[in-house]
Amino acid sequence: MGATVVLTADRGSFTDYGGSSVMGYVACMPSRLVPQAFVKVFFTPRVKSRGGKAVVAPYALRKVEASLLRAGFSEDEVYVTPPDELKHVVSPQTKVLGLTVHDPLGLEPVSMKLSMLFGGGPTWTAELFRELGEEVMKLKAKYGFKVIVGGPGVWQLEKERPVWIDTLFYGHGELDFPPLVKSVLEGRTPPPAVKGRKPKVSEIPTIVNPARLGEVQVTRGCPRGCWFCSITPDTFLSIPLEDVQKEIEVNKRGGAERVEFVTDDILLYGSSKLRVNHDAVVKLFQTTMSAGMDGAWFPHISIGAVMDSPKTVKSMAEISRYDRVRAAAPVVGLETGSEKILRKYMRAKAFPWSIGDWGDLVIKATAVMNESYIYPCYTMTIGYPEENDQDVEESIRLVESIIDHGFKTYIFPLPVVPMGNTMIRDNPFPSLKKLPARYWDLLYISWRWNLKVIRDSIPTFTGGLGNKVAQRLVQYMIDRVFDSIEWVFKELRDTKGESSLKYSTLNLNNTVGVLKSIYWLTRLTFKKL
Repeated sequence: MGATVVLTADRGSFTDYGGSSVMGYVACMPSRLVPQAFVKVFFTPRVKSRGGKAVVAPYALRKVEASLLRAGFSEDEVYVTPPDELKHVVSPQTKVLGLTVHDPLGLEPVSMKLSMLFGGGPTWTAELFRELGEEVMKLKAKYGFKVIVGGPGVWQLEKERPVWIDTLFYGHGELDFPPLVKSVLEGRTPPPAVKGRKPKVSEIPTIVNPARLGEVQVTRGCPRGCWFCSITPDTFLSIPLEDVQKEIEVNKRGGAERVEFVTDDILLYGSSKLRVNHDAVVKLFQTTMSAGMDGAWFPHISIGAVMDSPKTVKSMAEISRYDRVRAAAPVVGLETGSEKILRKYMRAKAFPWSIGDWGDLVIKATAVMNESYIYPCYTMTIGYPEENDQDVEESIRLVESIIDHGFKTYIFPLPVVPMGNTMIRDNPFPSLKKLPARYWDLLYISWRWNLKVIRDSIPTFTGGLGNKVAQRLVQYMIDRVFDSIEWVFKELRDTKGESSLKYSTLNLNNTVGVLKSIYWLTRLTFKKL
């Protein structure tokens, strides 16, 4: 008997990124700038499968799989399949193909920024979705199944909806996806759009097969209510510790040695009204490490929560054994230094303190994190309709204060994107000409600091090389490349972004383009600042 329901995603999402999720950001680059072989071999490698079923899979697909199994489907009917295996799994018995998408058109903030900075064009995230679409269209024409697409990037498909999609599924799938699938199996035509209801904690099943990178969800949603954030519409909840334990064991049986918590703010686990629950967070980390895991990492933390309970930050870092080599680098919303922008778009960002305290909170929270080997990747949102150079100047002053303190942190000023499920969805999309002129100064200052922080870490990362000559050579090569990267950002600053247009013809995915690129990169490498 063949698979009745097949769940998959494009290659940019259905991968373990070679063991490091940071590698996935390369797929946010314009596709012409990163050779296809590099992307598919190093940055989005294939996931292993057995009999057409993925050994590990994106956490979102594992949740959908668990929801279907709880609703009465059998494991013989439901396949979570890597995109490269679809043609071997889909058959006349297949009635539904479910896809999860994250950045199908390359419109997420990081993708938008990198596309703007390097001359435009489709990103690899968009290209990999296009490739999957071509395969799905062929298989659908042959077998006639229905295609249901959900996930955080589904909003991007509203205006450029591929003809092969039957239903766009918004929201969570635990309650409403299984009934939708059953209706298709009963011969009913699925509606063009479905809004999934928000489940209660008790209605969220635990995964039954391993997720990539040892992913385990511990919170869902964020109660701060920032207008630009796609998480804001969600109801905040914490996953019971016993469910977290079950999922850790599932991943452990699949070979996971570490845990990557899925959360939008690790310090809000078990919290009430945005106040840190120290005991709940500490118990979460203790329980995880006592399960025999090598470490526990997290993708997000917030400045307000760090300052609400510095002792919790210290405790969870000690429990996870963070140190200079085993450091955490979560994404943290720095957003802006402008009180005007903060008050309009993110009034609860500093809670339980006031917006007027934001600058001081940032400095104090960064110090707290650095003391516990947590090196924040600060993201900033720039380009609101009423934002002017004075607002950006205030952001520059905040960034310069971080730099003056010598903190180990990374700062990424991103164009604010009006994602379809946010409170700013009707705002215009960012462009070179619409960004405040001072944005380019902020970008250069931030990246010059980022490169210095990375440079300072090179001896740590190359110290394991036994050959001292090779170690010095690698360090020299990296240093020269970073000189070149800094020059790129300096030129962007000096031309207010116009220099990005010269990269629009650079192409590493054809023979002529490779030769041209080698020449360009050679000049870039040896150009003196």
